[in-house]
This record gives sequence, C-alpha cells and structure tokens, in this order.
Amino acid sequence: MDPGVVGVFIPIAAILAWAAIKITRIKAESRQGADPDTVNRLQALENEVGALRQEMGEAQERLDFAERLLAQRPQDRLEGGR
Repeated sequence: MDPGVVGVFIPIAAILAWAAIKITRIKAESRQGADPDTVNRLQALENEVGALRQEMGEAQERLDFAERLLAQRPQDRLEGGR
C-alpha cells in the first residue's frame, strides 16, 4: 500500500477515536446524573425479571420431568386405560 494513502487514514482514524471517546463520556455522565427514583425503579424491574426467569426455568424443568414420565408409560395406558 502506498504510504500516502495510509497517511490519509490516520486523521480519519483519529477523528473516529475522538468521537467514540466523546460519546462514551456523554453516556457515562448521563448515567451518573440519573434520577434516583428512576434508578430504583430500574433496579426493581431488573430484580423482578431475574425472579421471573428463575420461576420460568423451574417450570420448564417440571415440564421436562412430566414429559419424561409420560414417555416411559406404556402406550395402552395413555389411550384411556381400555
């Protein structure tokens, strides 16, 4: 590659890096200045979602267990016990 071409990309890369740093700083400042009530509500929602995920996982385990039990039963017992 021609060194002159690489020289053009250096300022472009520097501008992009500067923009990324600026955006990161703005995001960090906005998180620090967040309303405490909003932060508390967000934390409560995250805790609730975690609890719901755990409950859903437990329900899935019970469903899998029931499916395995039904798969072990003889076919004639599943058709109404005739």
